[in-house]
Amino acid sequence: MRTLDLTPLFRSSVGFDHLVNLLDSAMRSDKTYGGYPPYNIELTDEDKYRITMAVAGFTEDEISIVSERNNLTVTGKKATEEEKKYLHQGIAARNFERKFQLADYVKVVSASLENGLLHIDLERELPEAMKPRKIAISSEKSGKLLESEKAD
Repeated sequence: MRTLDLTPLFRSSVGFDHLVNLLDSAMRSDKTYGGYPPYNIELTDEDKYRITMAVAGFTEDEISIVSERNNLTVTGKKATEEEKKYLHQGIAARNFERKFQLADYVKVVSASLENGLLHIDLERELPEAMKPRKIAISSEKSGKLLESEKAD
C-alpha cells in the first residue's frame, strides 16, 4: 500500500486547514479502527442521512453517541462480565470507538437501537442566509409608473 505525505499541503495552503485535517484523519482512521463495527451510510432523502452500525450484543446503556462541532463519535463499552470458558468465540464483543466527520450544518436528529443495529439519523439544515432566494425582476416601465403614481 502506498502512503501519501500531506506535509506540502500544510506548507503551501492558507485557510484550507479543515480540508487537510479531514484528509489526514481519514487516512489514519482506516488503519486504527480495523473495520469494527461495520456500518452503512445512506442517503434517505434530500439533505437527510442515516448511519447504521452493526452493534449486536450491546445495549443502549453501553453505547454513547456524542456530537461535537463537525465530529460524531460513537463509543461502545461492554460491561465487565464474569470470565466464561468458550469452546469457540465468534461473536465480537469488544469495545469500540468510531468517528465520523460531519459536513457543515449537519446535525444528529435521532438515534435508535433495534435488532442489533444502531440507526443514527442526520439532517442538513442550512441557515436562511445560506439558502437560495428568488429575486424579483422589475422593468424600467414598471419602475417609472411607480414613481409617477407617487407624484399624484
